[in-house]
Amino acid sequence: MKILVATDAWHPQVNGVVRTLVMMAEAARGLGVEIDFLTPNSFRTFALPSYRDLRLALPGPAKIAELIERAAPDSIHIATEGPIGFMVRRYCRKHGLPFTTGFHTRFPEYVSARSPIPERWVWAALRAFHRPSQAVMAATPALVGELRSRGFRNVVLWSRGVDTKLFHPRDIDICLPGPVFLCVGRVAVEKNLEAFLALDLPGTKVIVGDGPARRKLERRYPQAIFLGARHGEELAEIYAACDVFVFPSKTDTFGLVLLEALASGLPVAAFPVQGPRDVIGSATVGVLSDDLRAACLEALNIPREACVEFAAGHSWEASARVFIEHACRVRFDGPETELVEFGAEGPHFVT
Repeated sequence: MKILVATDAWHPQVNGVVRTLVMMAEAARGLGVEIDFLTPNSFRTFALPSYRDLRLALPGPAKIAELIERAAPDSIHIATEGPIGFMVRRYCRKHGLPFTTGFHTRFPEYVSARSPIPERWVWAALRAFHRPSQAVMAATPALVGELRSRGFRNVVLWSRGVDTKLFHPRDIDICLPGPVFLCVGRVAVEKNLEAFLALDLPGTKVIVGDGPARRKLERRYPQAIFLGARHGEELAEIYAACDVFVFPSKTDTFGLVLLEALASGLPVAAFPVQGPRDVIGSATVGVLSDDLRAACLEALNIPREACVEFAAGHSWEASARVFIEHACRVRFDGPETELVEFGAEGPHFVT
């Protein structure tokens, strides 16, 4: 079985969408499913004026058709609402092919943070984009409910996982005054980093990540440590060397870094908003409060073992299985009632 995933977000971008797709594809192989990607690597790209590190593709319809037909997938999933996503959607609509979509990013809030475009206009555009989708995959129950309340149809839950082989507790000394409060993610206005950096906290604040706001924030908060982007084992060691993971964002749909931090033994301090509330729920592995400083200090008292145990229940295999079940609800050469089932020899279609 082969699924083609069309995505505008891809390497060298470092974000939750890219990590989710890569880890899900790796887990899917163990379930007998091949995930191919249609990415910006096949096209000329240009940098966004307000975000030079983010490049968008310039796909043409002929090249899109060639890549899809060469891949010969059983199913198509459109992960992003960018130029590639739009052109693949157009191809599917033209040829009468079913497809699924993913809702990863709260673009209405991100756009309004950078421009005077009303959020309702962006929501309307997103509804139109996802309307023909056989299944709109969202990361949390709260996001599923919100999208449905905003008029999105066929919304289903597709949660995320964490690589516990990479992210786990280890004895690392970061050689900074403790306690060390860590934030990992894109350094951009929508991440609300100043809500963390402006706090009066003991010890040290550490930011891992890069983005358009980094230079300004480094100048404004010289007492904080900005390490830039880190990956793989190096990132895992930084997690393990810190004491509390601080998540100031109020716009993330999930926050994959929350699970990475918890798997590394870090309790979470965050605002009581959709992303962290859905990931943590009522589990005693973090403190969610409108007083972020109080949450940071209280989180210091949470046992690291509880965080590790919580994260162990979120595997990429379980996430990949749900993705496959949603993505393969239909086949191009069969009736719309065909569904995928998992058997001893891997997944297969049944009517």
